[in-house]
Amino acid sequence: MRVVAGLAGMSTSHLWRIEHGERALDLSELVTLAEVLEIAPSELIRLPVPAPANGHTDSAAQAVFLALMAVSRDRPGGQVLPVAALRARVTTTVDAHCRCDRSGEVGTALPALIRDLHTSIAAGRDVTELLDLAVLLHCNATVGWLRVAGASLELRELAAGLASRAAEDRDTPDARGLAVYSGLYVLATAGAVDLARAELDSVSVPTRTPEGMQLAGVLALCRSFLAAVDSRPGDMGAPLEYAAELAARTGEVNAYGLGFGPQDVGQWRARAVLEAGDHELAARIAEGLQPETHLLRARQGDYWVTYGRALSRLRGRHEDATKAFRRAELISPHHVLRDPITREVLAELLPHTRRDSPAGRELRGMAYRAGLPV
Repeated sequence: MRVVAGLAGMSTSHLWRIEHGERALDLSELVTLAEVLEIAPSELIRLPVPAPANGHTDSAAQAVFLALMAVSRDRPGGQVLPVAALRARVTTTVDAHCRCDRSGEVGTALPALIRDLHTSIAAGRDVTELLDLAVLLHCNATVGWLRVAGASLELRELAAGLASRAAEDRDTPDARGLAVYSGLYVLATAGAVDLARAELDSVSVPTRTPEGMQLAGVLALCRSFLAAVDSRPGDMGAPLEYAAELAARTGEVNAYGLGFGPQDVGQWRARAVLEAGDHELAARIAEGLQPETHLLRARQGDYWVTYGRALSRLRGRHEDATKAFRRAELISPHHVLRDPITREVLAELLPHTRRDSPAGRELRGMAYRAGLPV
């Protein structure tokens, strides 16, 4: 215990609380502990079997995996379809993911859509537009849906790699920037921080167009978040300010399904400060925002998770944290029930929240639905 705690830069008592479920892991702690223990971060964040809030989620993720594997081997096995039909399906699927559709529409639609889209690309007609659709689909739906579904890092990296491959074939700054954006959280969670930084350094998105400004702003937010995860708080400020300047020019907009704007910048700022360990400041930033104004319902769910995580670390705010997580669950259940870090926070809150209070009952309900012992 002393050796591991010392190598991880934390106290033995802090490590003991993590091991006994009394303290949730932050993303930076997750990466550090995995490095010290010489294991993959995924070993520390596996979902239980059977997974919580499952329904058809696991079977859908398996079907997505098979489709991605087939495409990666240039045997997609789909149908060649007109670009207009594929454009309509991609738009529908991306929109469903952004609005946190509860019917399983995204997971159900993805496997066949991935196969048909890449089969049509291989046929050699309308390739430019189809590559744009592939980048959009994988960046905004495939990688994003797999994350909230609690899929393995390896599967999410396979999807991000396919986005990168399509972006390289398309060979435009925006396509390459979108691909980097989609894979960044996967790399950070896997502990490949240096690789994530190199990916960010490899792209430069011109800001001559509204779309370019939005994408450049989101990449700047990614850079700030990565600095927080990498324990470089001094490098967080400049990219955040640059993103804020761009957001002031664009307003609340949604090119490429990014949902960029002043509200989004505020939420990323709160998330970066949270990952840097300043929970009180993260809560204050969150309390100054208006999540209902965000154009993407999925990001509204992200807001309540971030706010709940910050509140969970503040004395006297545990019931407020529970209410925040419940708000997130109502928007997108998987954001709470299948996210490994959020589930750890729920477990941490359980012994510190009165069982007979309304918040205590809400917390136990969420914990039960997340597959935690109550």
